[in-house]
Amino acid sequence: MIIGKLVNINRLRIKIMGLLLLFGFNNNAFAQCDSALVRFLSEKYDVNFSDNNRMVIFKNGEEKFRDMFEAIRQAKSTVHLEYFNFRNDSVSACLFDILAEKVKQGVKVRALFDGFGNSSNNRPLKEYHLKKLHEQGIEIYEFDKVKFPWVNHVFNRDHRKIVVVDGMTAYTGGMNVADYYVVGKPEFGDWRDIHVRVEGEVVNDLQKIFVDFWNKVTKQQVSGDTLFLADEGLKREFNNLKQDTCSSAGKKIIGVVDRVPNKTPKIIRQTFVKCIDNAEKQIQVINPYFTLNRKIRRAFRRALKRGIDVQIMVSATSDIPVTPRAVEHEVHRLMKKGAKVYMYTGGFHHSKIMMVDSCMSFIGSANLNSRSLSWDYECNLLIADRPTTLALQQIFEEDKQTRCFVLDEKAWKSFSKSRRFQCWIYQFLTPFL
Repeated sequence: MIIGKLVNINRLRIKIMGLLLLFGFNNNAFAQCDSALVRFLSEKYDVNFSDNNRMVIFKNGEEKFRDMFEAIRQAKSTVHLEYFNFRNDSVSACLFDILAEKVKQGVKVRALFDGFGNSSNNRPLKEYHLKKLHEQGIEIYEFDKVKFPWVNHVFNRDHRKIVVVDGMTAYTGGMNVADYYVVGKPEFGDWRDIHVRVEGEVVNDLQKIFVDFWNKVTKQQVSGDTLFLADEGLKREFNNLKQDTCSSAGKKIIGVVDRVPNKTPKIIRQTFVKCIDNAEKQIQVINPYFTLNRKIRRAFRRALKRGIDVQIMVSATSDIPVTPRAVEHEVHRLMKKGAKVYMYTGGFHHSKIMMVDSCMSFIGSANLNSRSLSWDYECNLLIADRPTTLALQQIFEEDKQTRCFVLDEKAWKSFSKSRRFQCWIYQFLTPFL
């Protein structure tokens, strides 16, 4: 009975928030699309939108790891980590050393990683690594370890990236734990990626995702109000962390869009489609594996037909050899329909962000490929906030002006016949990429 009343109160709160957004009573002056998306996600999927959040953006691995390691060093009760993979290199070694020290100080450390993500890693965590971590008091578990007959482990991988410290501050975005986010890779140079840190009620939502999945994987029953301390996190000062200097700091409206395969299988895809369909002026998107399914492709085409300024940034190189040609085929088709396409040449752009009408952004772990949209566990943030969106647009503009070339018909025809043939043939692999 009490839970039912709380759900109804939350829905009423979301409807009121939607009306405020629609009629511009919020100081950020949102567009109508924000209101439509808030209502859609809250009513169809019970997504909780809170309006008391702070958020900072990290443009590369050096920024993210420096900030996250500093927050973990200041942990007093719990550190929760959920990643697709921990690469066995200098960055993960530094992280595990910090975590082992925190365990000695009485902090409870829980970590999850994906079995396929680990196996596909060229420097995976081995059994003896895990044994050592457990001996140090770090509880670390592998989700769905890949083993014979292998094929049954292809689907429903955990692709989320979530870290929650003391239930008060949280990190999420596109980066796993690896040194190449800092030093790049020889085959393509710098690794470009976006990650964020949040404080506010949204931390409770990210903590719940972690705890629910932890209990599923470990068969434990971890629970308790002491895990959900987002309100306290707004008061606590973590030292030496990057600050939210936006005018909307502490007032950002954020909802967590969490894809659970057997529970919310369509939520990421439908959010992308709704974002595109509700755009009134402009859509800017960066995504590393831009191999669209039919519904999102049609949404982009509808937007172009409405005269929306669609700007797409994709990498000219990738960590998956086949992907660039399949992506080039996809963006070339949209380019012919009127989209502006920018090919990133400053390394590999692994960011997954979308900005709509300069007032709303969608950011997280989800790629625009069949794996993220149809199979994996994913976690994105929908941020109805103009200053945050403008900050992401500035990153887009800087990369567009300094590290990209425009893919127009002249550039397309300058590609060799062999390359263009590969683009055509590799399109048939997109359901598997």
